[in-house]
Amino acid sequence: MAAPWWRHCRRWTTNCSRASFAETVRHFNGRTAAFSTSSPGRASWISRPGNEGQSPSSMQANLNILNLNRHTSRLRFPSLQSCCCRTIHSDAKLKDPFTLAQKDMASLYEDIKKELFVSKEELKYLCDYYFDGKGKAIRPMIVVLMARALNIHSNGAGDLLPGQKAIAMISEMIHTASLVHDDVIDGSDKRRGKRTINEVWGEKKAILVGDFILSAASMALARIGNISVVKVLSQVIEDLVRGEFMQLGSKENENERFKHYLEKTFKKTASLIANSCKAVSILVNSDPDVHEIAFQYGKNVGIAFQLVDDVLDFTSGASHLGKPTAADLKLGLATGPVLFACQQFPELHAMIMRRFSSNGDVDRAWQYVLKSDGVQQTNFLAQRYGREAIRHISLLRPSAERDALIQLTEMVLTRDK
Repeated sequence: MAAPWWRHCRRWTTNCSRASFAETVRHFNGRTAAFSTSSPGRASWISRPGNEGQSPSSMQANLNILNLNRHTSRLRFPSLQSCCCRTIHSDAKLKDPFTLAQKDMASLYEDIKKELFVSKEELKYLCDYYFDGKGKAIRPMIVVLMARALNIHSNGAGDLLPGQKAIAMISEMIHTASLVHDDVIDGSDKRRGKRTINEVWGEKKAILVGDFILSAASMALARIGNISVVKVLSQVIEDLVRGEFMQLGSKENENERFKHYLEKTFKKTASLIANSCKAVSILVNSDPDVHEIAFQYGKNVGIAFQLVDDVLDFTSGASHLGKPTAADLKLGLATGPVLFACQQFPELHAMIMRRFSSNGDVDRAWQYVLKSDGVQQTNFLAQRYGREAIRHISLLRPSAERDALIQLTEMVLTRDK
């Protein structure tokens, strides 16, 4: 019988230079993981009906295909440096990612407000409520830096194309619309340090505002005029909905919970970053391998970002996060730290199934997590995803923007708010 995924995790944290990312996912799955190799160099994992009884030999065959594709991908970039899960910088002096992207993001919020222009004063005010320039704007910044890095990689010119700048704007609009809807679902009363739209104006108006922002983003997307880009970014909205449905449910099978958690994390958080990065690559380069580099960087840095966020829910004060700590537990959510803690405190399994709804569940679960190594193991997992993001982005030609994305990945992993 295979060892539980948490034992493999401890081994990975001490042998991370030898373990492959594919092995990480395979072990986390508990029993199986199917690897999609639909495009050369791609190594995405998906669950498929009928794979439950997959034999070890067939899984090893999947890994062999995966490794062959990685090797082939490297051969296609003979002049590029590859990264062995370590930071690689160009000879140019490192520039702060925020400073480097500032020029292209200076008008971001004003451009968004123009897209949201309506004559009805109240609707316009509500639409502009979160676009006040006080958000982190991590997603559009990643898109801007990725676009410029890809442009340099493809043709030597770093300036953004109009469509790429529009994608950065659209990514922030989709993200913000999803926050408005999430606050309604979760009943949240605080967002980015101020009262939520649903708390001040009610759930009905909040839902309509989120819908309106999405409709404006869709119109801006259509104006780009590239069908492939439309398909890629439309996938984000589907993933957001599917991810929210996944979050509303719990897996009774303990071996499936971590896989469910990671898939939900991709759909709710990483899909937007991954597909936005892929979209800007489509506008400048026709090579599927380049598209995959952009997608995989966004996917891995997005999952790492959420894993760190889940850790901060246990380690950071409300003044840092702008929201109450233990918020996930109060919503009935079992995140990485809780799932790791289950291996040391099996009592958590029953709490997870009742979504921490009984009196004292939240406090007891909180104490179990802090007594366990759940926080540390989730941090280790985030580091693995971060290193995988760096490995992919390092396949691009050296540039200040590429190095800024590497630096940004490190900032994501070390942030405290």
